[in-house]
Amino acid sequence: MAAQSVVMSALDVLVAGGGIGGVASALAAARAGCAVRLYERAPMFSEVGAGIQLGPNATRILQAWGLGDALHAVAAFPERLRVRNASSGGTLGVLPLGKHMQARYGAPYATIHRADIHGLLVRALAQQADVHVNLDQALAGFSDDGRAVTVTVGHNNNTRVEGDVLIGADGLWSSVRQQLLADGPPRMTGYLAYRAMLRQSALPERLRSTEVTAWLGRRLHVIQYPVRCGEWMNVVVIMQGASPEDAQSWDQGAHAEDLQRVMGNTCAPLRELISAAPDASVNEYAWRLWALADRAPVEQAEQMARGLVVLLGDAAHPMRPFLAQGAGMAIEDAAGLAHALTMDAVDVPTRLRRYALARWQRCARVQSRSIRNGQIFHSTGLVRLGRDMSIKFLGARLLDVPWLYSHSGGAPR
Repeated sequence: MAAQSVVMSALDVLVAGGGIGGVASALAAARAGCAVRLYERAPMFSEVGAGIQLGPNATRILQAWGLGDALHAVAAFPERLRVRNASSGGTLGVLPLGKHMQARYGAPYATIHRADIHGLLVRALAQQADVHVNLDQALAGFSDDGRAVTVTVGHNNNTRVEGDVLIGADGLWSSVRQQLLADGPPRMTGYLAYRAMLRQSALPERLRSTEVTAWLGRRLHVIQYPVRCGEWMNVVVIMQGASPEDAQSWDQGAHAEDLQRVMGNTCAPLRELISAAPDASVNEYAWRLWALADRAPVEQAEQMARGLVVLLGDAAHPMRPFLAQGAGMAIEDAAGLAHALTMDAVDVPTRLRRYALARWQRCARVQSRSIRNGQIFHSTGLVRLGRDMSIKFLGARLLDVPWLYSHSGGAPR
């Protein structure tokens, strides 16, 4: 049974962005008793994207929101993470997931299609009172006079809406962030990600898997894991390379031949997995491509909250995917912000500042660790040999991340 919403003085909360972070923050704010209006520039919610991983730090929050059963209906719950050498195919180390994660952290480790977690949150949001979702409504700007925040939305920028709080959850290229901080565009990282979704029943038995597998190579790595209750496999190849012309798009077509050339020095099982995606005769762009961008780690609370405006998720702390925590941090942000909004004893700007104070250092740590992981994953020479020896020797002690998975995101456990 879902936990009961917190009773508090109602705030009018405006949310810019209808992705995972935006919907999660709208849901958390609604559960905290706020009136919520969400504005999303796309005309409809769609199944753009591929798989994501959710550690116990994120699934614990979903359970607290009463969404545990809904998560189990659409996600996969791998029994282990296996790290393999991309050249030899040999196992370097194993981290138990499944029952181990549940027992140690009180919540599962899940792998899920991005559209499924988004849909789960959208359905939960629809069940909340006093929530209005406005699609095909881009936010053009805002003003904050200290008493209220007013946003301008609509195709002709002719609709003005007033609220007590504005949540900028409009992603990596956030317009709310640009008006609030004026710190320029994100930086390109020099990494490219190729991703594909493979139906497991169409794969040879030897390629099917219920595990998370990380293949570490020279200047590249591959992640595979089951989604949609194990019926599909998500495969992501991350390598170093020049960004495409449309750097803002994360859903561009990619030719399989380009990818297969790069995989030439990897082991046969990995090359076979990569070749299992539909070839060009079936689907010219079975592989999708996006250029990875991020920002430097957050340096102070003022980068996440100023006045009546707050940033959340990728708008606040976009990160590289090498710790698999982009969605997790957005869900943590949502829980932490909702907790701050219930602090009726202080004014709204102070509540938002307390959210930022509770979140910025943790988010910066995750960003920094993600950058370092990318360097380790793609290392060469002696560093690569040292990496492999460390994983073999330390195994689960190195692969587990207690400081990350045991945290509650700034909200009470």
